[in-house]
Amino acid sequence: MFFRTFASEMMTKDEIISNLMEQLKATNEQNAALINRVAELTAQLKEALARLESIGQSVKQKDETIRKEKNKNKGLTTLLEKDSERQKPPKPELTDDEKKVLEEARAIRRKQRGNNGARRDSHTEVKVEYHDVYPDDPDFDMEKARPLEETGEDGRPKYRECVRYTYTPGHFTKHVYRMHTFTQDGRVFEPQTPPSAFLNSNYDSSFVAGLMQLRYMYAMPMERIVHYFEDMGFNLNKKTASFLMKRAAEVFARFYAAIRQAVLGEDYIAADETYFKILVPEKNSKGKGVRKGYFWVIVAVNAGLLYVVYEDGSRSGDVIFKEVEDYRGTMQSDAASFYKKIEGSDYPFIVRIACIQHIKRRFIECQDYEPDAARMVRLLNKLYQRDHEHKIGEKGWTVDDHLKWRQKYAPGILADIRELLDEILAKPDLLPKSDLASAAGYLDMEWDAVTDIFKRGDTNLDNNLVERMNRYFSMSRRSSLFFGSHSGAERAAVLYTLALSAKTNHINLFDYIVDILDKTAMWQPNTPLSKYRDLLPDRWATM
Repeated sequence: MFFRTFASEMMTKDEIISNLMEQLKATNEQNAALINRVAELTAQLKEALARLESIGQSVKQKDETIRKEKNKNKGLTTLLEKDSERQKPPKPELTDDEKKVLEEARAIRRKQRGNNGARRDSHTEVKVEYHDVYPDDPDFDMEKARPLEETGEDGRPKYRECVRYTYTPGHFTKHVYRMHTFTQDGRVFEPQTPPSAFLNSNYDSSFVAGLMQLRYMYAMPMERIVHYFEDMGFNLNKKTASFLMKRAAEVFARFYAAIRQAVLGEDYIAADETYFKILVPEKNSKGKGVRKGYFWVIVAVNAGLLYVVYEDGSRSGDVIFKEVEDYRGTMQSDAASFYKKIEGSDYPFIVRIACIQHIKRRFIECQDYEPDAARMVRLLNKLYQRDHEHKIGEKGWTVDDHLKWRQKYAPGILADIRELLDEILAKPDLLPKSDLASAAGYLDMEWDAVTDIFKRGDTNLDNNLVERMNRYFSMSRRSSLFFGSHSGAERAAVLYTLALSAKTNHINLFDYIVDILDKTAMWQPNTPLSKYRDLLPDRWATM
């Protein structure tokens, strides 16, 4: 009996050893296959590297050939230029008075062309158009005049050149204006230099408009804009692009002041704030030199003008208090503490009204599990449904008509909302920190500001207009990440002000910026704001 059991155990061990040997054999075969595969891949890699080295040698040979051809062309050009110099026709003699006038004119032009020693890009990559420009003085007579400038190699009169780069969405053009200057009857006649966006700049208003449209309407960071221009055939330096935006903010400072004056002069405004990351010298708790900076957005609702304020990124109520300290009218906002303070006695001439969407969102968040919240959402929606049955400006419907309509439909719905609100607040099982209690408490706190909405015929039921404009900041946050400094954010406030005011008035920002830059290019810094007021988007749209 013992012998049979022992033999059985020995056979089991033999089987195990046999199985292990088979597995080892299979593993060895797999390893051999992998080693062969590695050898094949190594051979392929060596072959690829050899091909790359061969291609590199070919490229070097081609580069050397191109270099030699360029040197030959350069040598031929030099020879041709020397031959041309020997064949130049004699220059006409100028009188002493004409020489003096010419030298004075050249000195003035040299001074005007100053560019702080910076070298200008020639932009040889773009299409060139030539324009001959002649004096437009009514006393100038081409038949009597003769060129004041020296003649060129071909015997034709020389001219001074000025360059303007224009941007038409989709392609670029380099315009070279050949400025012909003449003398006649002892006078010098010069053509007028074509306008540029800024003094001593080769870029015209279309370039600034294109950059602003891409940056502030389409939220493209400056680096991406530069790459976009390169893809379209124009090599724009990033520093140049940033400099153009900086100059634009300076030029638009008077427009910015005019918009502020116009916005705070309207009797119905809406306000909100949004943030952006700003690079700062100070390190935060995480050791990073970045912080949130807040932009304050104020909209003249009926005029569609938008004013953006930035003061070192502060979210302190002092920023908005300073802006509205002399304001008289209706102001719409959410119930943030600084806006609620405007309801107090410190601002007796301001009526603050609420945003019903802010109220409704709180009830929407808990309507799936709170039946009373769902009932409140339906009642608030009923206000929208009845209010939208008519629209001011359509079919002769006026603000007075709308006020009468609100006085007719709103009291009953507001009474139902108040009744449900009191019912919710009186529930014995309402937990103080529950979502429903928070929503009901917010509505109760805003009740007077809600009912005041319906005391005018032209107010909105919510602050959505401002929030839609804030979306442009949020789009930029996702692509640009941060502003490089507080001063950069301040410039952005100026440019956002113009860009978003154009947006709210449904006008094309590109066309608008081109037009106002061209119209105000020669205006003096002390030009009254009233002249700029006539060019703000709400009036420009009707021109």
